[in-house]
Amino acid sequence: MADDEVIEIATPHGPARAHVARAADERAALLIGHGAGGGVTAPDIVAARGAALAAGVGVARIEQPYRVAGRRSVAPTHQLDAAWLAVHAALCAAADAPFAGLPVLSGGRSSGARVACRTATETGVAGVLCLAFPLHPPGRADKTRLPELQLVKVPVLIVQGERDPFGMPPRGRRRKVVVVPGDHSLKSGVKQVAPAVAAWLAKVLG
Repeated sequence: MADDEVIEIATPHGPARAHVARAADERAALLIGHGAGGGVTAPDIVAARGAALAAGVGVARIEQPYRVAGRRSVAPTHQLDAAWLAVHAALCAAADAPFAGLPVLSGGRSSGARVACRTATETGVAGVLCLAFPLHPPGRADKTRLPELQLVKVPVLIVQGERDPFGMPPRGRRRKVVVVPGDHSLKSGVKQVAPAVAAWLAKVLG
């Protein structure tokens, strides 16, 4: 996307890459990560980016170091989380950071959503956006990742395909689940992603 500034960020596991788009009258920022085998141009990520920018929320779409290095196999959990924390610090914490002084939300699709949930407390974000949260491996409901969602103590929006083989996360006191047509890709329901994100941002940011 032509108006995104691409910033390379050092992490403990190699450079990550942030595609940063600034919003007019910016009042918050959203950091959003990709799925295990996908990238930051996934249709649902692009839809969320558009909704956020329209709501005055700057967006950084984050490429994890393993993707920047050209690897398809997802990095181990601890590496993903450590890289995400380094990216958050670089974009939000330093005095001269692009999003310094702004409320920050984090999110991602699939694997990226899990990273955002696991790091939400440490990063102190105001909310977490989960696009196609993989509640369990297909056919393995006993391998639930619900504890990762339960770690989050701030508002969460989950946009989930009605036929997602990775399961349907439950609603909760701070956890809103919007069910859209389609499967884990969210491609069939992508037109519903932006309205859901816009409504949630309006509520979280007041």
